[in-house]
Amino acid sequence: MSVLGTIMSKILGKTPAASAASAAESPAPSETKAAVNAPGASSMPGVDVAAVLDALKDKATQQLNWKTSIVDLMKLLSMDSSLTARKELAKELHFEGDTGDSATMNVWLHKQIMKKLAENGGKLPDDLKHG
Repeated sequence: MSVLGTIMSKILGKTPAASAASAAESPAPSETKAAVNAPGASSMPGVDVAAVLDALKDKATQQLNWKTSIVDLMKLLSMDSSLTARKELAKELHFEGDTGDSATMNVWLHKQIMKKLAENGGKLPDDLKHG
């Protein structure tokens, strides 16, 4: 699975543009299922991204700022957050900048991930919406 697909699956329980049938078959962490199936939340559309990630953050053994850091977001999802992994994600998302400028790339990646989450049924807090 692609880096983007893994992120989407771990947060939304599905990969981007996945059908309902394949989404139902996609395994998701128990914390994700619990947050997604919380009272008032539907299981597919409108997944509360902040609730899912905050639930994972509450169980994390280190302080991770998923709201601003792509590295921390990937760590929170138990993913490889190395520069190599982030460059692969940048390639998947068609980053046109210099991957040697990791700070700029990281900011761009975080914005793109938030945008992709929103496009695929994720509900984001207003401060994470990137027009």
